Amino acid sequence: MQFNLPKIFYGGKEVEAIIEGGKGINVSTGLTAGRFAACGAIGTFSGVNPDARDENGNLIERVFQGKTRQERQKELVDHAIKGALTQAKIAHVESKGQGRIFMNVLWEMGACVDILEGVLSKAKGLIHGITCGAGMPYQLAEIAAKYTTYYNPIVSSARAFKILWKRSYEKNKEWLGAVVYEDPWKAGGHNGLSNAENPKEPQRAYERLVELRTFMNEVGLKAIPIIIAGSVWCLSEWVSVINNPQIGPVVFQFGTRPLVTQESPITEDHKQYLFSLTEGDVSLQQFSPTGFYSSAARNDFLKMLEQRSARQVPFSMEPKDDLTAQVALNGQTIFVSEADREKIAGFIKDGFDVAMKTPDSTVVFASSEEAKTLRQDMRDCVGCLSVCQFSGWSQYEGVNPQADPRSFCIQKTLMDISHGGKVQDNLIFAGQIASRFGTDPFYEGGKKIPTIAELVAKIKTGA
Repeated sequence: MQFNLPKIFYGGKEVEAIIEGGKGINVSTGLTAGRFAACGAIGTFSGVNPDARDENGNLIERVFQGKTRQERQKELVDHAIKGALTQAKIAHVESKGQGRIFMNVLWEMGACVDILEGVLSKAKGLIHGITCGAGMPYQLAEIAAKYTTYYNPIVSSARAFKILWKRSYEKNKEWLGAVVYEDPWKAGGHNGLSNAENPKEPQRAYERLVELRTFMNEVGLKAIPIIIAGSVWCLSEWVSVINNPQIGPVVFQFGTRPLVTQESPITEDHKQYLFSLTEGDVSLQQFSPTGFYSSAARNDFLKMLEQRSARQVPFSMEPKDDLTAQVALNGQTIFVSEADREKIAGFIKDGFDVAMKTPDSTVVFASSEEAKTLRQDMRDCVGCLSVCQFSGWSQYEGVNPQADPRSFCIQKTLMDISHGGKVQDNLIFAGQIASRFGTDPFYEGGKKIPTIAELVAKIKTGA
């Protein structure tokens, strides 16, 4: 039985209103995107540092020769462009002329504009839409229009889209393909929670969708679909928004479910780990060096970040308020509270004897080996973000963030987990609904790993 989900027109082609959500690094690939498109849907490959291959199909190894971060970022950009073109070509072949292909990027990734320009200038006919979030991508519309490619901004509120529209998108509205509403409490990866929103008090999507559509209608975007993303597991749970005149045409983005397919590049251990998750095992936290909230599984890696951050005390270089207890650390005398002096003694006794300053006038305690790794990771920064709160890197003049040892090198861990790294040793981005893998009978308790074609067929039934 087919679920009553109207198709949409995108880029002049009628397609299923089903999209594969973009997952970087190297988790949404040309293969997964092409297979989604071959089903008459929309596939998305990640343009965030994707793998590049040579003319013989061999993986091009990433080796950075630059002595400075600026030099290494230029190498990263070159590799990212080659990688995105590799994935776009694979997706084009795998799609067999069906569906549509999107490329997903993070606006706050390093040199995003340079990468978009470099890819789109060479990918004519291969990419039908650019999906972009993680920041306020004002230039996205202008770049898309320049290369006659549709753009799909990711927003978490009507307010965010209003700002983008009035400042930029209104000038290039003919290339606006869709607006992605991503639930900031439930989506996997980086989320768009604002300072005014409480991470512990999620709001219903319905009212936020109505607010977004109301504004879109006011500015003549009645026919532009809203892509609903974050917490989408099955269509039958969204009957209230389908064919709803208050919300208008909709498309559904599936980011989490495609992780467990035969074409998904994550390891078998990674897939089985997802089956083990139960409700509450995914955490919305702020350890990412982007500064954004993000959702990730509470494996050993995330627990290590939580524990490191807990080994943190306020300090001052001069005695003030209750910071009057002297402690000698790293050859310096600092002042902490009397209670924290006792805590510090306990940290040191447990082997966490290296104090590392944070940007918030605190010190965090790490083992000597941990501190050595953190400092090396900071030195090895390749500029994968426009501004990195872990390494203290910024590609902008006049922006000089202080390195923060409470965070981590996101490039290092995402590259490792996407190339066979251990599940417990790396960041595992996941949506809040990832715990449903273990309870959904479609997967037979982890025994059934469907193909993408089988998954899309299942989605189309509403289940």
